[in-house]
Amino acid sequence: MLAVMSRNGWRITDQRRTMAQIFAIQDGYLSPKDVYDQMTIKYPSVSFDTVYRNLRMLSEMGVLEQFYFMDGGLKFKGSCLSHHHHHLICVNCEKTLTFDYCPMEQQMVLPGKYKILNHRFEVYGICEECQINPPS
Repeated sequence: MLAVMSRNGWRITDQRRTMAQIFAIQDGYLSPKDVYDQMTIKYPSVSFDTVYRNLRMLSEMGVLEQFYFMDGGLKFKGSCLSHHHHHLICVNCEKTLTFDYCPMEQQMVLPGKYKILNHRFEVYGICEECQINPPS
């Protein structure tokens, strides 16, 4: 994450280094508030707007993936940069599985001279474990 920030011309501040560490040690999803709460432990004066802006910019750079959970709102997770994939997301436990199918590989007829820059494909459902042991 720090290397991508540097390649994009960002100064590597202590706050940005801390944000990268938060995602390095967290395997699951973090809401902007989760990140803000962790950042304020070390930097009590950091603003929520600053944290949110950095999350969005890191997502635009491709080092964070953003997901919109139906009940949980917007959340972020460190990106898997090793290969192109999409996600199956459990709406109960937020467990995410990657899969390699990509609908963009199909023949598409787009209007005008539309140029696609990026895309996401997420399928929401209930994982096998939650089907067997539903949350109480």
